[in-house]
Amino acid sequence: MEAGLLWFCNWSTLGVCAALKLPQIYAQLAARSARGISLPSLLLELAGFLVFLRYQHYYGNPLLTYLEYPILIAQDIVLLLFVFHFNGNVKQALPYMAVFVSSWFILSLQKWIIDLAMQE
Repeated sequence: MEAGLLWFCNWSTLGVCAALKLPQIYAQLAARSARGISLPSLLLELAGFLVFLRYQHYYGNPLLTYLEYPILIAQDIVLLLFVFHFNGNVKQALPYMAVFVSSWFILSLQKWIIDLAMQE
């Protein structure tokens, strides 16, 4: 009974997260405008998701415990690219993406350095 309830909770959470940002993306595409979406708010949300995802990955937690975050991050990135597209600033998206990718790399490098230092 408990295993079935846990399975249902895990997969229903993933299902809800998979559809969480779709109404925003659809409304933005239908209106062909980024009006009503706050860029700083979207960037802050994306940064928070990335930090949490990196934290979970860093400590080796099972993927199923944080699988909804990659889904939310992918949807936020799509939303962010549409915001830049409809505001006419597609070239501005590159620095933001570079910051997110480099921060992920730096955090990965930090774990590697710590693990290497612990071995010595």
